[in-house]
Amino acid sequence: MFLMDPEFWARVVGIIIIDLTLAGDNALVIALAVRNLPKRQQFLGRIWGTAGAVGLRLAFIAIAAQLLRIPFLQLVCGLLLLWIAFKLVHHETGAEGHVRQGGSLREAVWIIIVADAIMSLDNVLAVAAASDGDMRLVVFGIALSIPIVVWGSGLLATLMNRFIWIIWIGGGILGYVAGEMIMKDKGFGWIDHSSPVVQWLPMVPAAIIFVLGWWFDSQNGRKKVPGNA
Repeated sequence: MFLMDPEFWARVVGIIIIDLTLAGDNALVIALAVRNLPKRQQFLGRIWGTAGAVGLRLAFIAIAAQLLRIPFLQLVCGLLLLWIAFKLVHHETGAEGHVRQGGSLREAVWIIIVADAIMSLDNVLAVAAASDGDMRLVVFGIALSIPIVVWGSGLLATLMNRFIWIIWIGGGILGYVAGEMIMKDKGFGWIDHSSPVVQWLPMVPAAIIFVLGWWFDSQNGRKKVPGNA
């Protein structure tokens, strides 16, 4: 019986650790996307965004190895993630004297799903390897991370409404992830990733997004969003 197999439980622990490690990125994207929605829609956005992201991640596990062999796919995904990070730090400004209500629930859910799909391309390889093809383990590990993602994104969204600099840091983190994706693209196989210069390169888009977030706020006087907006 598989429940008595030590190797099965070793794989369970491995997948839990991987998924919980990846949950931070998910929570950050969700918090950035829903932070300006009304309270009730924030919760719905977190639920639907997480559900859609999990569904895509499960689908990607079956095809990720093949996708990552396509040259320059990660380059395109990294550039798209940079655009999403830019939109998230620039999303709401006070230029008209008030804060616009974060687009819509549909827009927030769409951003969450697309961003998670982009970031999960290489991450799901780790989950697939740890599971050794056992979908029961994959589903269990991802399902376990869902409450942490939903709760963590809610806490982050609340903090972002109180401390605007968290948004700049969040955008910078997404910029760093995008930079790493671009550098690791199969089309750039000639790059020496052990070089200290190369290892620091992802900090460039991270710093740019962070500074842009700060600049937009300083130029437009962005207001903090009320918790019941």
